[in-house]
Amino acid sequence: MRAILAALLIASGGAAAAETRGALTGTWPNGSTIERIEGQEVTFPSASPFSPAEFGDLAAAPKATAQATLFLPPGRHKPRSLPAVIMLHGSGGVQSARELTYGRQFAAMGVAALAIDVFAARRELGTGFIDRLLNITESMMIADAYAGLAYLAERYPGIDPERVALVGFSYGAMASMYAMNARIAAQLGHGRTFAAHVAFYGPCIARFSDPRTTGAPLLYLYGTADILIERARCEEFAADLKKGGSAVEIIAYKGAPHQWDGGWGRRKIGRTMHACRLWVERDGTVRDLNTLLPMSTPLLRTLILGLCASGPPYAIGADPATREKSNRDMGQFLARVFGRAQ
Repeated sequence: MRAILAALLIASGGAAAAETRGALTGTWPNGSTIERIEGQEVTFPSASPFSPAEFGDLAAAPKATAQATLFLPPGRHKPRSLPAVIMLHGSGGVQSARELTYGRQFAAMGVAALAIDVFAARRELGTGFIDRLLNITESMMIADAYAGLAYLAERYPGIDPERVALVGFSYGAMASMYAMNARIAAQLGHGRTFAAHVAFYGPCIARFSDPRTTGAPLLYLYGTADILIERARCEEFAADLKKGGSAVEIIAYKGAPHQWDGGWGRRKIGRTMHACRLWVERDGTVRDLNTLLPMSTPLLRTLILGLCASGPPYAIGADPATREKSNRDMGQFLARVFGRAQ
């Protein structure tokens, strides 16, 4: 009888997994299908390291209470039956049209989703656009991402911690790519790593002295009309990742601007950072290759970025057709990853 019950559980789990993979590769749900999916506000312990140099002794970094919205697929879930994604927002913060909509869509397709609000947990460091970028760093995003991975693994037995992908948008995409680094994962993950990484229109600014990765694959998505992205530099970064042990897939969407999946109409914001050249040394020090200064304090970060972030503003704008394509490409990528990780 026990053997029969075990076989039934395995069969039902396999059927559920197949259903999720099928949903990810089909048309993504919208409208009333996702409106009934409710997110729950959650918090978990994290830290605020200013740079990767602090990852080795994270206990010494300022403490933080990470804030996020968790979307769970409806119904009851068998242990380790659910894949999951953790999402890191861009410089504009969490958006209803982007992270929160993706969260509902993922949940409707059988994938748990945790949308982290890195800025909300650190309002004392900055509430304005510029202050946040100068004081709330990619390292803090990475710390929250790995803290979120531990939170899901420890608090939700229905989620399979070996099938969790890290998805980032713009600023968060940079953090998602850096989180692939083997040294960073060893310092923050405590044995846990992400099954895959997805980067939506993330600038390729920093390179690592030690390019070893966790071995997880990366899907990198960008639009050809996005002047914030330098294709050659991203291919250079991708070559580093491949050398370090990861497969990399780059997809370009013709004519798409930055943030095609956001809620904004077409407009120009910010400054391009093509003159910025950052190098992450083996001890985690982030070195500006233009001035050779370490990006170790808010003052030095302000100085370094003030000198190199001097390009023209770049266009952002919602593009439903491109969003449909990127949904398809991300869904197919995640379906493959989640299927292999079972």
